[in-house]
Amino acid sequence: MVAMHPEFLVDKNNQRKAVVLPLAEWQQILDELEELEDIRAFDEAKAQGSDPVPLDEVVRKIERGEPL
Repeated sequence: MVAMHPEFLVDKNNQRKAVVLPLAEWQQILDELEELEDIRAFDEAKAQGSDPVPLDEVVRKIERGEPL
């Protein structure tokens, strides 16, 4: 879990309207979201039940412009 130190921007009624995070914390959140995206893509591919394809074969197909 990301340790966060948020600061809130409020309107004239003291209602929270925005949050400010230190840049390092924001970058860590983005990194974790990217990892979560990868995990979800993996889970989706695994659920499709297709056979795995060796990386070198995928690279060859991409270089030739062939469909995967």
